[in-house]
Amino acid sequence: MHNLARKAYGDVTSRTATDKQIEYALFSEITNALKDVAAQDMPPPAIWAEAIDRNLQLWLALSIDLLNPSNQFDPQLRIGLINLGETVRRISHRVLAGEAELDELIDINEAIMAGLSGDPGSGLAGVAA
Repeated sequence: MHNLARKAYGDVTSRTATDKQIEYALFSEITNALKDVAAQDMPPPAIWAEAIDRNLQLWLALSIDLLNPSNQFDPQLRIGLINLGETVRRISHRVLAGEAELDELIDINEAIMAGLSGDPGSGLAGVAA
C-alpha cells in the first residue's frame, strides 16, 4: 500500500511540479529540520544526527546527479555544486564533532533555495566554500 501511495504521489508530482519546485521542496524540508534542531538548547542526539544525515543524503544525491554525463547543467556550475557538496560534507563532520554550528549548513541550503526560486540577489555570495 505504501508503495502504491508513493507511486501515485510521484506520478502527480511529476505532472504538477517542475524539477526546481521539487528540489526546492526537498531543500526546504531538510533545512527546516536543521533549523528546528538548531533552535533547541539540547536536541536529542538521534534527532540532531538524523537532520544532518538527511542533509548529507540530499547533497550526495545531488552530487551523483551532477556527475551523470547526461546532466545538462553548465560544466562550471556542475563543478561548483559538486565542490559545494564536498564543503557540506566537511562542515557536517565538523558539526558532528562539535567544531562547527548548524547555521553554516542552513546558510548554504538557503542560498541554494534562493537560486532555485530565481532570487539572484540571495545566491551564494555570502557562503564561503
